[in-house]
Amino acid sequence: MPYAKLNDLNLFYEEFGRGTPVLFLHSHFSRGLLAFSGQILCFAGRYRCLYPDFRGHGRTTCENLTWNSRMIADDMAAFLDAMEIPSAHLVGYSCGAYVGCYMAAKYPGKVKSLVTIGGAAYPRPQGAEDFLPEKLIEQHETDFIEDMKARHQQAHRGDWQTYLRMTVDDWKSHPSLTEKEWASIQCSALFINGEHDILGTCAELQEKVPSAKIYEVKGGGHRPHFIGEQVQEVNALIADFLSAVDSGEVSR
Repeated sequence: MPYAKLNDLNLFYEEFGRGTPVLFLHSHFSRGLLAFSGQILCFAGRYRCLYPDFRGHGRTTCENLTWNSRMIADDMAAFLDAMEIPSAHLVGYSCGAYVGCYMAAKYPGKVKSLVTIGGAAYPRPQGAEDFLPEKLIEQHETDFIEDMKARHQQAHRGDWQTYLRMTVDDWKSHPSLTEKEWASIQCSALFINGEHDILGTCAELQEKVPSAKIYEVKGGGHRPHFIGEQVQEVNALIADFLSAVDSGEVSR
């Protein structure tokens, strides 16, 4: 199993394909491949696809169990350096969308293009506290708790309560880019949101990055790229965008 040693992290990642690198950035509650199972076959045939598990998630290990989206953005920049990748396309989903925006603002030279799915321009904390450990226990959400224990066992080393508290804190606080940071996003960008996504809209993101392309998936929710949802529509959209960026047809 591949790991990259990054400062205090032993970062787990999986890799498929050859070509221009694409860094896939997963969501809260998830880990690398779980968030992008519907994209593996579509993109591995033409790109070098990298699926890391974030700090605090999956099979990535660290003595410090605390994390947030900004820390993860720094980790992902260090990961590209460790892999000797000067720049990559970023595809971020939900929390990964925030990470991608932070990277594009802080490390513009490392970001060839930015695609977000289920992203937002500001935090939406409503409902986050329902995922605190005590609330889940009170509501007898045993299956979800067991999923989080198993999915992130190596990262949280059995302390699933801290993992969930970090997730809730991050959900409530991010994204939190300043106006200067939003203005620093100069790469080609595509913002995708489902029509019924209650956690963000592509229109609000385009207000922050006016040159970005946007796409609202009709009938879609927060995860239109998932298998069983609008996966083919979203994959075709992303593939066309990345191809246009690589050919120079899309630029700022």
